[in-house]
Amino acid sequence: MNPPNAILPNVYLARHGETAWSLTGQHTGLTDLPLTKHGERNARHLGKRLRGLTFVKVFTSPLQRAARTCELAGFKAAAEIDQDLVEWNYGAYEGRRTIEIRADRPDWQLFRDGCPGGESPEQVGARADRVISRVRAIAGDVLIFSSGHFLRVLTARWLGLEPAAGRFFALDTASLSELGYEHSLSAPVIRLWNDTRHVGE
Repeated sequence: MNPPNAILPNVYLARHGETAWSLTGQHTGLTDLPLTKHGERNARHLGKRLRGLTFVKVFTSPLQRAARTCELAGFKAAAEIDQDLVEWNYGAYEGRRTIEIRADRPDWQLFRDGCPGGESPEQVGARADRVISRVRAIAGDVLIFSSGHFLRVLTARWLGLEPAAGRFFALDTASLSELGYEHSLSAPVIRLWNDTRHVGE
């Protein structure tokens, strides 16, 4: 139970900016692609969106698309690299589009089936659980830079749902979302989702 008028912490989720493969819809797991020029511009816009907010901790995936977004948003000096924040390992499906995968496996769903030679939803969920455990031990707001599918699983686990529920939480590049609580630390909620108002054309 929280003391009366306690300020409950929030966790801000920043998806990395655009890459060549996010444009084409190719699954980008551990392939370490750079941001496009448009992706770099929107990472700077994300920084403007975050201006005025104070974070006790900032964490980023080591992959350059997230780390560069973090840097361009103005948080490189404060950021700590967290290996658990890397994107889903797509194994044999790395670089492939969903339509191509479903030509061979018509019923395939990432969040239910995982990837051959890569991670299962349960393995990604275990990484998300480790991140959540660390974040919930921090007194104050936290900012995380990572990739879309991992952040969707993280959100599902934040709410106490199975990793498969991540399929319901679509995320655009350079978007900002916010996880938090309602009334007490025992009531996790989504406070903001897939905010792209700051993103330029």
